[in-house]
Amino acid sequence: MVLLRNLAFYLAFYLGSIPITLSALAMLPFGERRFRAVVKAWSGYHRWCVVNLLGCRVRIEGVQPAEPVLFAVKHESFFEAIDAPYLFDHPGVFAKEELFRIWGWAHAGAAYGLIKVERNAGARALMGMIREAKRMTAAGRPLVIFPEGTRVPHGERRHLQAGFAGLYKMLGLPVVPVAVESGPLYHRGLKRKGTITYRFAEPIPPGLDRRAVELRVLDAINALNSPIALRPSGEG
Repeated sequence: MVLLRNLAFYLAFYLGSIPITLSALAMLPFGERRFRAVVKAWSGYHRWCVVNLLGCRVRIEGVQPAEPVLFAVKHESFFEAIDAPYLFDHPGVFAKEELFRIWGWAHAGAAYGLIKVERNAGARALMGMIREAKRMTAAGRPLVIFPEGTRVPHGERRHLQAGFAGLYKMLGLPVVPVAVESGPLYHRGLKRKGTITYRFAEPIPPGLDRRAVELRVLDAINALNSPIALRPSGEG
């Protein structure tokens, strides 16, 4: 049954993504709003495949604020990355610069609202990233960041990327940590049936010092993990 569910999921999602992706690209000349609507539909189609073909349930705990905030999301698998356009209301998503090197991705990503994170770039690039993020929040869009910077196996607790505290300070937005429990089910290979949980924590107000905000975010995004020793972000 697991093999059949996975076969149905991979065939339906990846083959079904082809016409949706082509439709999204076809919408680009007609405006970013239509393009983003198709991307949201693609993300919703992925959620439908996860629920109806893999047999997973998606449970949401806590309250998702309607006003623009910075959502700091735990990253255990590709599930929450693909699910973000469906879960959030047209978010601006911080994405690593490597994604923008993929042919055709830079233009499409910018049209949707991906904000390029250049970790080794100078102050000019950082200020450009902040300006773009503030432009999106001024338009009423939330921001989404995966502050660990990469996928982290379920049960592991790692330090946040060094730039997170700087973004928090310069944006001046409340931070809403989001714990995710997708890793045990949404593997790279065979995916399993079960419940994937999002847990929205209480907003963290702007203005805290770096240590305070990082500790609160770390505790909140790992609320669905079993306790484990903190590992440096460069390991694994």
